[in-house]
Amino acid sequence: MQEMYLLILQGEGEKLEFKKTITHPARIARTLVSFANTRGGQILVGVQDNGTICGADPEEEKYTLDKAIHSFCEPPVHVIYEEVDMDEGTILRVIIPESETKPHLAKVKEDDWRSYIRVKDESVQTSKLVEKSLTLEPATETIENIVDHQQQRILELLKRYRKLTIKDFMHMANLSKQRAKRLLVYMVLQGQIRMHDKEKEPFYTLS
Repeated sequence: MQEMYLLILQGEGEKLEFKKTITHPARIARTLVSFANTRGGQILVGVQDNGTICGADPEEEKYTLDKAIHSFCEPPVHVIYEEVDMDEGTILRVIIPESETKPHLAKVKEDDWRSYIRVKDESVQTSKLVEKSLTLEPATETIENIVDHQQQRILELLKRYRKLTIKDFMHMANLSKQRAKRLLVYMVLQGQIRMHDKEKEPFYTLS
């Protein structure tokens, strides 16, 4: 019980979301796939946005979540349910591990499936470039090592030039195409930079 209070005190963020109740399978599907496509996360059902515990009916919530998982997520997202009894009511803890079968898509409407990622405390629709990058085979060097060395350089370049393309980064930061893609996707996921893909050639700016 104490662990749950401490978790709620953290507030919503990249890996945590509160829901008073689950009423729309299509909407919660976007949250589920965003966690699975990023670093995983948890949904606490029976907790209001401000962190107040209101309690929920676990079986009713599971029914709606299962509908979201199997009818509105492709492929279905793996989740773990845990019921936590609090003084104020029961919280359904929904744990979504980071997926090994990215990207997952959420059904927005008939024949319209879209990918989402978690950026800070929001589920954000991805571009085709990010969606494709989620499926890239892991490089021999971890993304953390690349970021440690190159992240500051990318930010400095964007401060100076305001907007740059992948080709610009490859040339100015001396990066291979694969390495540049993985680094930029990582920084978009972190909310440090923003990708604009409506143009003929996608470009990046500071967030």
